[in-house]
Formats: sequence, C-alpha cells, structure tokens
Amino acid sequence: MSEKHFSDRMRQLRNLVVMAMADGTIGEREVAFVAERCHELGLGEAELNRAIRYGLGDDAALELPRDPESRKELMIDLVRMMAADGVLDESEKRLFALAAAKMEMSTEQLNQLLDQTLE
Repeated sequence: MSEKHFSDRMRQLRNLVVMAMADGTIGEREVAFVAERCHELGLGEAELNRAIRYGLGDDAALELPRDPESRKELMIDLVRMMAADGVLDESEKRLFALAAAKMEMSTEQLNQLLDQTLE
C-alpha cells in the first residue's frame, strides 16, 4: 500500500473515531463499527489503537479530504457511525453539519447521501 493510500485510510479511521467520540462516549456498537471499518480499510490493530488514541486526545478533529470521492466516502461513514448506536446525538449532528458545510455540500447532495446510506 502506498504511503498516500495508507495516510488516506488512517485519516478515514481517525475521522470515524472522532465522530464516535462526539457525544463524549463510545459504545459497544460504535467500537464494533470502527473495528469493522478498520478491517475493511486494510488496517490492523496497531492502526486502530493509534486512531483511538487520536480520538481521545485534546486535539482530535475531523480531517476533511480534498477529492470528491473521498469526501463522499467520509460522509457515508459518518452517517453510518452516527446511526451505529441507534441514537443521533445533537453533538454528532452538529459535527456532521459542520463537515458538510466546510466541504460545501449542498442540501440536495446531503439528502441523496442520507437516502443512499440509510436505505
């Protein structure tokens, strides 16, 4: 795996942990989702541990990708993470809305993404 590809996958994993921690706790279903995505991204236990440490740190923040496909993948993962524990917390919704605004996603794009992800 190239260094850039590895970095992109680590960023995606860290972003999931940041969203999981947005409400101040990380539940069993959220941990399971993060672990599953870690595996799907081709990352191992060491990378998962680093991502969790990052998410627990004082400087934890979403790192937004630049290319449209990576942005879409991030937003889909964030929606799935928010839904993982069955509760859409206000802090999670605010973080999601902030990410969407910073990436200049239209309401139509967001609605399509939500419909596609939650079907």
